[in-house]
Amino acid sequence: MDNSLNKYIELKNDRLCVEIARPGMVYNGSRFDWTGFITKVILDNKHSFCVPESLIPGEGSGGFGLCNEFGIDTPVGYNDAKPGGQFPKIGVGLLTRYDHSEYFFFNKYEVTPFPVRIISDSTSSKFEIPPIECNGYAIKMVKEITLDNNRLSIHYHIENTGTKSIKTEEYCHNFFAINNNKVGSGYLLRFPYDIEPDTKPNIMSVSGHEIRWSDTPKKDFKCCIGGFKNKKQHHWELLFEPERAGVKEYSKFTIAKVAVWGTTHVISPEVFVDIDIPPGKTFDWTRIYEFFSY
Repeated sequence: MDNSLNKYIELKNDRLCVEIARPGMVYNGSRFDWTGFITKVILDNKHSFCVPESLIPGEGSGGFGLCNEFGIDTPVGYNDAKPGGQFPKIGVGLLTRYDHSEYFFFNKYEVTPFPVRIISDSTSSKFEIPPIECNGYAIKMVKEITLDNNRLSIHYHIENTGTKSIKTEEYCHNFFAINNNKVGSGYLLRFPYDIEPDTKPNIMSVSGHEIRWSDTPKKDFKCCIGGFKNKKQHHWELLFEPERAGVKEYSKFTIAKVAVWGTTHVISPEVFVDIDIPPGKTFDWTRIYEFFSY
């Protein structure tokens, strides 16, 4: 068991060096999962991938690198909580609802953190959160991060030990910039199907399977894309062509939604999974990231 007081856990093999922030020691907000909060990925001692959500301290919601979120649209138990009462945010803790307004992921809710048990070795870390009952909801979560050559795998296991069904969604907000290069003409984002965006920001060019950027955007951009249905082997690939480096994410689950978010220094493809777990049941899914040069 890993009881170190260092702020970060380091995983390392011959290809990858990865830093994971310890729960609550670097990020302690109410939005992102505190477990497996990956702040650094270095490939072959040469290529870096993780950047902060905002380059201005205190701005944004504190995201960094690979950080996932549960319930951005469907928060577990929010409607069962009265103002002043609590509801569970998976991977975070019990959050306090402060008024009658709708849940908004960007708000800063008071957090009573879940306890987390960490088991680590040189190439893997396991985070275990025991079920804490709240208004009939109780959720056990185990997340395991492992390195294998140039691949980083994140496996999720959720068990519903409560009396109410768990209905929510999860995605990973990939705050990526390859070698800290700002968004611009060197980037290419590729999917294995024709992209069908619901909107097209002016700085994006869409052709077939590919998205390119003509210039550095002055503000945030976002679109949701279609075309992914009936794809059993889903992945996306982000390249920075001038430096011949990239990252690919494979999704080992049924895709619910695909979005692309970004800003001046970040491109974040986001792949969503729907979660619906009756009492007494479990649900597992896996994300695999492949970091490469070519």
